[in-house]
Amino acid sequence: MDPKNRLNDDERQVNQRIERVRARRPRLTDTHITLAHGAGGKASAALVDAIFLDGYGNDVLAELGDAGVTRLADLLPDGLTSERLAFSTDSYVVNPIEFPGGSIGELAVNGTVNDLAVSGAVPALISAAFILEEGLAIDTLRRIVANMRAAAEAAGVRIVTGDTKVVPHGAGDQLFITTAGIGIIPCDRHVGPGEVQRGDKLLISGAIADHGMAVMLARGDLAIEAPIVSDTRAVNRLTAALFEAAPGTRWLRDATRGGLGTVLNELAQATGLGVVIEEAQVVVHEMTRGACDMLGIDPLYVANEGTFVAVVPAAEAEAGLAALRTLPGGEEATLIGRIVAEPASSVVMVTGFGGTRMVDMLVGDPLPRIC
Repeated sequence: MDPKNRLNDDERQVNQRIERVRARRPRLTDTHITLAHGAGGKASAALVDAIFLDGYGNDVLAELGDAGVTRLADLLPDGLTSERLAFSTDSYVVNPIEFPGGSIGELAVNGTVNDLAVSGAVPALISAAFILEEGLAIDTLRRIVANMRAAAEAAGVRIVTGDTKVVPHGAGDQLFITTAGIGIIPCDRHVGPGEVQRGDKLLISGAIADHGMAVMLARGDLAIEAPIVSDTRAVNRLTAALFEAAPGTRWLRDATRGGLGTVLNELAQATGLGVVIEEAQVVVHEMTRGACDMLGIDPLYVANEGTFVAVVPAAEAEAGLAALRTLPGGEEATLIGRIVAEPASSVVMVTGFGGTRMVDMLVGDPLPRIC
């Protein structure tokens, strides 16, 4: 028998078995989360079927096992060989859980994909564990899961396993999500601070500070209204294009908590080299800059959720920049600076007036949690 036909037959048998099992399982009729949904009984089964199994909809998850099982060969894109896995985990506690440009669900998928992508990996699989607060509306949860599925499909990854727990009303903040992700690093790809050299160029994939300001304003605690939209997106297609155009790319990071300023300081400290950036080359949208100015916040320290920083060899910088600018989400990519020997382990910004100032590591926590 043709192996492909045998595989198709196996899949049909699995799907038929799952449908028979689901036909005997209880249906979800509740409108809000109750403690029973976390008790492991009929209510839990109904929630998993109606929200997560239907919401994510893939053959691995449909097995309903204690782990998502897949063939190693299925993780490798055509023509890719690898000896290394990238494994990442993160938790998401954003408030509000839905905000202009995204939701906690999109954030959870995109953040996990991005952590893998900037590690040089091709993201493949994700797990998602939910902590739900009693009283959460089922329709809200359904929207969040739909957002996650859409984000996973856009990034080309699958959510293959997960978990759900329910806490009493007042013991949580609607819902928290913890994810883990697995990606494959091509055997010829090596990125990290040890690869960075003097003379390399710094590239950023887009504008900064949109996400943090969008979430802050969405809370309604500030007397400011502005049409600022989060930049939450998966960057793996952008990083793939960068590696294709600039194969010598040395280092990448997504500029999330602590923003661009913190990420660049971590780079300088890890390499022992200096980082010089040009203020005029760092894109900040007008509305975002205005909101930051009104609140006395430096955009350099505001979180992003779809923007990454890369160090590339000087000879490949223009090609890498051009590749990013051809893709959605990379239209505003710019070269913002360079790696120097002095001042060692420090970040210096050349201001629009031609002067310089030190960009220090973020001290304390001046912003509310936004991821």
